[in-house]
Amino acid sequence: MTAHEVDYHIYGEEMQYVEIELDPQEAVVAEAGNFMMMDSGIRMETIFGDGSGQDQGIMGKLFSAGKRLLTGESLFMTVFLNEFQGKRKVSFAAPYPGKIIPIDLTAYQGKFICQKDAFLCAAKGVSVGIEFSKKIGRGLFGGEGFIMQKLEGDGMAFVHAGGTLARKELAAGEVLKVDTGCVVGFTQTVDYDIEFIGGIKNTVFGGEGLFFATLRGPGVVYIQSLPFSRLAGRVWSAAPQAGGKQKGEGSVLGGLGNLLDGDNRF
Repeated sequence: MTAHEVDYHIYGEEMQYVEIELDPQEAVVAEAGNFMMMDSGIRMETIFGDGSGQDQGIMGKLFSAGKRLLTGESLFMTVFLNEFQGKRKVSFAAPYPGKIIPIDLTAYQGKFICQKDAFLCAAKGVSVGIEFSKKIGRGLFGGEGFIMQKLEGDGMAFVHAGGTLARKELAAGEVLKVDTGCVVGFTQTVDYDIEFIGGIKNTVFGGEGLFFATLRGPGVVYIQSLPFSRLAGRVWSAAPQAGGKQKGEGSVLGGLGNLLDGDNRF
C-alpha cells in the first residue's frame, strides 16, 4: 500500500467525530479547521496540498497545492504524524450535524468522487484532487460547478454528509433522481448528469429549483438529507433582521403574524 493503513472509530449520532489510531510513523492529513484533539507524541505540520506529491520535488508540491485552489480550498493542509513509540490517537469533528462516512478506496477501485466541501480527513498517501465535469449542463446547473473533488489511492478517507445519510447501490442502467445539493459522492462507475424538471408550474411555483441530478448505475451513491446550503438558508431566513427585529415586527400586522405563528412577542 502507498497510503498509511490506519484504524478508526466513529463516535456520536447527530454531531459525530472520528478517532483515528496511528501506529508509530503513521500519519493522517486533514482540512484546516477539522481538528478536535490528539494524544501527546503526535506532531502537527502544515504542508502544501495533500502530501501525496511531496516526493516529487518543489513542482510536485506546487501542483498538489494548485489543484486545491480550483476547488475553493486552502493551499495548505495539516498532517498529523505519530512520533511516539506506541499507538497514538487523533480526532476530527464534523463541521455541522450529520454523518461521517468512512471510504475504503480499495473497495472502489481506488477512486471516489465527492462534493468540494465534503472531505474531512484521510490516511497520508491518499490524493485529494479535482474532477472536471465533461458535461456542460452538469457544470452550469449542477450546484457543484464544473469541478468536484476526487479521492484517489489505496487508503481510508472520511467525508461528511449533512443530516441523515442514504447509501444507494445502483444496478447497471438504474437511475436515481436527486436534488443537486443532496449528492454527497459516488463511485467512478456512476454516470452523473443534470435534468431539467420541466413544466411551467414546476418552474415558477415548485420551489424545488429548476434542475435535479440524475445518477445512473452501476455504482454506489451517498445522499444527504440536509445540505449545508439548505441549513444555512433556513437559519438565515429565521434570524432576526437588522436592529434585532423580525420582519413586520413593530406593526399591527407583524404582531398578528407572530401570534398566528405561535410567537406571542409583540
